[in-house]
Amino acid sequence: MDGGAQYNPRTVEEVFRDFKGRRAGMIRALTTDVEEFYQQCDPEKENLCLYGFPNEQWEVNLPAEEVPPELPEPALGINFARDGMQEKDWLSLVAVHSDAWLLSVAFYFGARFGFDKADRKRLFTMINDLPTIFEVVTGTAKKQTKEKSSVSNHSNSKSKSGSKARGSESGKYSKPQPKEEDEVLDEEEEDEHGDTLCGACGENYASDEFWICCDICEKWFHGKCVKITPARAEHIKQYKCPSCSNKRARP
Repeated sequence: MDGGAQYNPRTVEEVFRDFKGRRAGMIRALTTDVEEFYQQCDPEKENLCLYGFPNEQWEVNLPAEEVPPELPEPALGINFARDGMQEKDWLSLVAVHSDAWLLSVAFYFGARFGFDKADRKRLFTMINDLPTIFEVVTGTAKKQTKEKSSVSNHSNSKSKSGSKARGSESGKYSKPQPKEEDEVLDEEEEDEHGDTLCGACGENYASDEFWICCDICEKWFHGKCVKITPARAEHIKQYKCPSCSNKRARP
């Protein structure tokens, strides 16, 4: 736990940068590093918390011993519910509590360093522009962007049917291309693109970046986030993201 003693962001921009770093670390724990996170949350251990740090790292650890702690503490005892519910439900629950913790830390800094009403509003607006950890983990953010907009993709690696075509290699990885005015008929086929968010980092896709879809959970990922290159993707018949690859049968 960093405790915040050596790191005190004092401006709105610094607090937001702190928020983004901690958020990225916790998203990594609940997606890319989910198997390691799952194993560390052994119900046989004492009350454990999930911490995110400004350097985009995460840690499962016991809560701070000092009272009151230097920073607000995350939800206590996340490990106890691990085996009592479906894994995806448990991860969603941890995600919700993680979102609440991130906000409490950000506004703790705001209160400590005297943010006025305008600064608090600006900070919350910046935070609110990012999808929550819960939305990233559950795929809700992806569904929301599907409803708001659809951008067509006509690159060579996209199947003409517009489906993800799990049986073929053409539909699961792609580079989104700009929409042309005479190609508006494919709106239902276009929902994987545009404002779709990466299942690993939670950020939007850029039109010049390679990305790939998991055939199991159907989430899209930046190729760089899951260490898949376009050349390698050509030889993958069924792509499984790190989370789905690491899943084992739970007792």
